[in-house]
Amino acid sequence: MSIPAHDPSRGRWIPWIFVGGMLVVVVVNGVLIFQALSTFTGVSVGQAYDRGRTYNHILAEAARQDALGWTLNTRLEGGRVIVNARDRGGAPIQGVLEGHMLRPLDGERVALPETVATGRFTLELPELRAGLWELRGLLTSASGERHDLRQRFTLP
Repeated sequence: MSIPAHDPSRGRWIPWIFVGGMLVVVVVNGVLIFQALSTFTGVSVGQAYDRGRTYNHILAEAARQDALGWTLNTRLEGGRVIVNARDRGGAPIQGVLEGHMLRPLDGERVALPETVATGRFTLELPELRAGLWELRGLLTSASGERHDLRQRFTLP
């Protein structure tokens, strides 16, 4: 019985398998790192950490407004926004409504004229592009109480 002679060229490709495998790992990790750094960060609000720390103040303000018992009904009618404001007992609220229209998509902001009224506040809208807009207003009563108003509208 004869023993075959050892051929040293038969195993030369084995180290290249390890090199090729490591090269695949490095390339895949490079692609994943690039995607992680160049795509959406996950933060949808500027200064999210600071806003999160003050969230208890937001809750306290919401509770203060709820304690007022005011009812604000907002509707879009033609080129106007009409806000009906009533107190806890159903009496109209006398005060000043000031605010602006904000387009959430691109941050465009259009100031609205200040309106003084009792119970029914009418805001004349300037010429606005079609799409989603948000009314952000502050109603201040004659006695100095304040109520924040936010209402979204889709303009034709």
